[in-house]
Amino acid sequence: MKDDRRRWLALLLVCAAQLMIVLDGTIVNVALPAIQGSLAFSETSLSWVVNAYLLTFGGFLLLGGRAGDLFGRRRVFAFGLAVFTFASLLCGLAGSQGFLVAARALQGVGGAIIAPAALSIIITPFKDTRERARAMGIWGFVVSGGASIGVLLGGVLTQTMGWPWIFFVNLPVGLAAFALCRPLLDPDPKPDFSGGFDLPGAFLVTASLVAAVYAIVGAGTNPPALTVLLLLVAATLMIGFLVVERRTGAPLVPPGVFSRSRNLAASNVVMALAVVGMVGWFFFSALYLQRVLGYDSFATGLAYLPATIALGAISQGSSAGAVNRFGIKPTIIGGLALMALGLLLFARAPVGGSFLVDVLPGMLVLGVGAAFAFMAVILASTTGVPENEAGLASGLVNTSQQMGGALGLAALAAVAAAYTAVVAGPSPAPAALNSGYHAAFLAGAGCVLLGVLIAATGLRDVHPGDEAAVADGPTEIPDRRHGRHRQ
Repeated sequence: MKDDRRRWLALLLVCAAQLMIVLDGTIVNVALPAIQGSLAFSETSLSWVVNAYLLTFGGFLLLGGRAGDLFGRRRVFAFGLAVFTFASLLCGLAGSQGFLVAARALQGVGGAIIAPAALSIIITPFKDTRERARAMGIWGFVVSGGASIGVLLGGVLTQTMGWPWIFFVNLPVGLAAFALCRPLLDPDPKPDFSGGFDLPGAFLVTASLVAAVYAIVGAGTNPPALTVLLLLVAATLMIGFLVVERRTGAPLVPPGVFSRSRNLAASNVVMALAVVGMVGWFFFSALYLQRVLGYDSFATGLAYLPATIALGAISQGSSAGAVNRFGIKPTIIGGLALMALGLLLFARAPVGGSFLVDVLPGMLVLGVGAAFAFMAVILASTTGVPENEAGLASGLVNTSQQMGGALGLAALAAVAAAYTAVVAGPSPAPAALNSGYHAAFLAGAGCVLLGVLIAATGLRDVHPGDEAAVADGPTEIPDRRHGRHRQ
């Protein structure tokens, strides 16, 4: 009983750490005007307050996941907490543009170390699929609902205490989490360095991802030739990484990891597509509320509360219950279908729309769908993965999430801008902007529906007790219709 209680307290600990990471992805957006006025950022340079975090977070995720497997998850998790908390302090104390951008980059490194280690800490002690589904429900609420909480908290802190407090708020959480690591988390085994550490592979994959994210986030301001060059550099580095992985004795990503588990491969693609829809909805719905309906930052944050509450309510019980009753695959498909419906509802929101009629229904539908989908996708990507590759699987799914968000938002922003400029240019400003947002919502819905198709055709279903079904090959899966096994 004591060990069981300790497992759930450990879950709350790592969720608190993950919440800091998720909050820092959105809490800064509300405070950007205040930061710009305080540190004299230009419109172009201001974007690096966000981009510096994205670059290092996306680039170091895979390395962070593998480090947890090799050096011990508790050690790596605690180290990531220390880095992230220290970087938050530096961000709040920043008195110049360069200092703040550098501190934000260090925050991204800390987040990239924490996220995969935290997820692998969760999936390892929860062996039973029912318990794991419940744990993933709590985790899914933190991941999906944290963005909405970040907007509200950012508005409150910026207006009442000043923008540095959006970073200082991490200090008590980070320090408390660091102090609780030893009593709540299982001790790590002695690190085994006999196989070595794939430093060339780590450098190549990290440099490739950093180059790709830099190309994506700078696509709107950099010359097209530079964007193409960066993407070519990223592709070349990734090819070099694949070559190194086939030749090294201790690969960062073992060759065949995706071929051994079809669910791991398919769920990473589904995760990326689902995040495109989720990030696109969050970004463009906030713009719709502020630029079309005229909401201020605080009112915008309040508007997301119903979706956050829906995510919390569903994540705490219904999503886990759906997985236990119907299996992972139907839960993913149903959740993604609801997400697509929510995006389609936003794609019809008019210029003179009202919150109750044109905003709330779409938010609730999408929030409920996300609560089902994200938890089940994470389960699909981690169930059946060997324990010594749990950190790798966690790093992969986190990387898919981050890269899907960065790629998707850049693409959807381009769609919205092009539609506004070319198709709706002669219309009044709010109508032109709204038409562009509609195009982005439709494109996001298309990505989510593509995720439905991939989930339906590429995933193998898993029910409670069927963990072995995730691994491909001649694994026997219980046939519930006739009480026997099938290949």
